[in-house]
Amino acid sequence: MRIKDITDYLETIAPLSYQESYDNSGLIVGDKNSPVKKVLITLDATEEVVDEAIKEKCQLVIAHHPIIFGGLKKLNGKNYVERVVIKAIKNNIAIYAIHTNYDNVIEGVNAEICKRIGLVDCEILVPKKQLLKKLYTFIPVAYHAKVTKAVFDAGAGYIGNYSETSFNMLGIGTFKGNEKSNPFIGKKNVLENAEEVKFETIFPAHIENKVIAALLEAHPYEEVAYDIVSLDNAFQSVGSGMVGNLKTPLDELAFLKSVKKGLKTDSIRYTKLLEKKVKRVAVCGGSGRFLLNNAIAANADVFITGDFKYHDFFDADNRIVVADVGHYESEQFTKDLLLRHLSEKFPILAALISSINTNPIKYL
Repeated sequence: MRIKDITDYLETIAPLSYQESYDNSGLIVGDKNSPVKKVLITLDATEEVVDEAIKEKCQLVIAHHPIIFGGLKKLNGKNYVERVVIKAIKNNIAIYAIHTNYDNVIEGVNAEICKRIGLVDCEILVPKKQLLKKLYTFIPVAYHAKVTKAVFDAGAGYIGNYSETSFNMLGIGTFKGNEKSNPFIGKKNVLENAEEVKFETIFPAHIENKVIAALLEAHPYEEVAYDIVSLDNAFQSVGSGMVGNLKTPLDELAFLKSVKKGLKTDSIRYTKLLEKKVKRVAVCGGSGRFLLNNAIAANADVFITGDFKYHDFFDADNRIVVADVGHYESEQFTKDLLLRHLSEKFPILAALISSINTNPIKYL
């Protein structure tokens, strides 16, 4: 197995194109074609974690947070980032980060938080736009089933819980090939009329090349007519945060205690309780201040996240209860999620969760 086999799979779950503009997800250190037998999973690729990878004979460290966010101008070992990179290179250990792209998918980091605190009927809090495209093409009737199957098998046609979605309209296509043509229907230099189906379907932008390749491979025409249109539609399966419901409403304090237990956190900082039942809850792993107004707009009773500053808490303004559980604490189960994803796909791969608690914050 090569590193590329693992990272390619992870990018089918959390494509790199879904990461935020400031992020640096992907293969940070190492050669994608290098062999791999053992993987170490962590939240942060610290020096201790690289030492653990050396000890455990792991060839790849998969971290949630990228060890490099900005550019490195020197590699002198003057700070922990440079030391981690140097040590990883010296010991032939690759480092891969799966960060905001993993946050932004519907089966990613925030879904794991929702699961841990007992939420159901969960959905993306703020779906992203401009991630979808539409394909229009024209297929001779006899080849309609073959071509559409190829396009669907390539990943097109998914809308929420529905697959193979499309619109089809019967019509007449016209064409006239020149002397150099080799028409599938009709003759050269003769205007032809062919009964065709206008077929349209939707697909995520990052699989465009795959979808078009499948279309061209399955379509019988020498020259395949098709249009690709970028859409501004919200992509309901990709975006920031999540919101869901409790099966049984709870008092606010009882709910916060259940969150503390479910997320195995030492403390929760929270705003004034509003003396009402908690039914609907918004979550964002890591730093979620930017989603506060969206959580309120989604009628959430509580917003669970991390990294709220003193003045940020005032912005709850008695409209919602903000519960800051800590950055590390909100994302720590990302390690378990990664292990499950890898184990399902690569049952013979030796993958283990790091024993190092990389939380830089300690509590008394």
